[in-house]
Amino acid sequence: MDGTILVADDDRTIRTVLTQALTRAGCKVHATSSLTTLMRWVEEGKGDLVISDVMMPDGNGLEMLPRIGELREGLPVIVISAQNTIMTAIQAAEADAFDYLPKPFDLPDLMKRAARALETRRRTGRVDSAPVHSADGGDELPLVGRTPAMQTLYRLVARVMNTEIPVLITGESGTGKSLIARAIHDFSDRRTLPFVVAGAGDLAGMDGPATLLSRARGGSIVFDEVGDYDAEAQARITRMLDQLPDTAPRIMATSQTDLAARMEAGEFRQDLFYRLGGVTLKVPALRERVDDIPLLAEHFLARAEREGFAARRMSPEAMELVRAYTWPGNVRQLENTVRRLVVTSSEPDIQRAELDQVLGNQPLAEPLRGGAAEGEKLSASVARHLRRYFDLHGGSLPPPGLYQRILREVELPMIEIALDATAGNQARCADLLGINRNTLRKKITDLDIRVTRRRKLM
Repeated sequence: MDGTILVADDDRTIRTVLTQALTRAGCKVHATSSLTTLMRWVEEGKGDLVISDVMMPDGNGLEMLPRIGELREGLPVIVISAQNTIMTAIQAAEADAFDYLPKPFDLPDLMKRAARALETRRRTGRVDSAPVHSADGGDELPLVGRTPAMQTLYRLVARVMNTEIPVLITGESGTGKSLIARAIHDFSDRRTLPFVVAGAGDLAGMDGPATLLSRARGGSIVFDEVGDYDAEAQARITRMLDQLPDTAPRIMATSQTDLAARMEAGEFRQDLFYRLGGVTLKVPALRERVDDIPLLAEHFLARAEREGFAARRMSPEAMELVRAYTWPGNVRQLENTVRRLVVTSSEPDIQRAELDQVLGNQPLAEPLRGGAAEGEKLSASVARHLRRYFDLHGGSLPPPGLYQRILREVELPMIEIALDATAGNQARCADLLGINRNTLRKKITDLDIRVTRRRKLM
């Protein structure tokens, strides 16, 4: 790798590390803590690549990118930033940055990107980037993360933003699939047009698809949890997609189920699968990006304070548990937990005991979907999840009341399924379960189970 690289960062350690690494790689390096100095170098024609922080003492690095482009067309800029939200990635792409990396960054990764930027400029004389457009209010999106999985997702969002290709967004419940869809719309050229979230019911009737297209008016349509649609709804979507007008809306879909597996099982139309999956964006589960959990917790604490609640922060012991917990409900569960703690905590520092109490009433581990071995007995499955629950607490014991929490988690689905099987007939259900009818009624009340009666019984 050879060339002259301009480094701008107000952190002396980062400047030193980058200067040493790039020099060892064969480059000449000019480093500064001032955007003013950086811009003077650019005006003087120095540098084949710029590596710049965003927040500098004398300005914003992202705001300088258009000026750099005017002065030196084709000069690549790699943006590094401690602001780890999707907005930073979007703004970097909008400003035609060659690449974007969050802090703390992986030095070998940055070196590879720098080498690629120098090679691209040397080969073509310019640097291609996909422009995107910002929208108001985006800084409130809780799409926060510095882990590689989230940064990869951010870059993909920026790349597909203004394309016409359909987007399928997959991930577990509570990961933020709808937020990704909304971000794609809000930062695209269609942001002034309607954003319509559709369900199977919106496709019903002869005029359902036409009405849906009329509501969208060339904006974006998101088919929410499309994996749950029945065969008729799938057929209606397929016919609608085959007859889209010239002013067609952007098509997106979300799914927490494995559509490829459902297609293989004959439960999802193959032609619809390929129509929706032009680009697939996978939103990682929270347990797959553990390093982002403290960032998200702090984000939700700060948001609650902005909304008028008392300022709160996690004690180190509480944050340790927040990081270790499995969060089966993902970001949504984490947000609800933090908000509850903000309201119920009496001290500025939220203690581990308070968090234990809240988490004690929540699921023990992640959902069983895909986790149980074929033919595994219920007792073995419960034992496996309990061991994981204990492991998550490290050397500490779970909060008191474990026995009742386990019984509740087993009783709830058992009674709900039994009631469904008996069409909501409580007398028949009590007989099926082998318990007194009054006992069943009490448990329905205690567990807050909704009973729906149907005409036919199994």
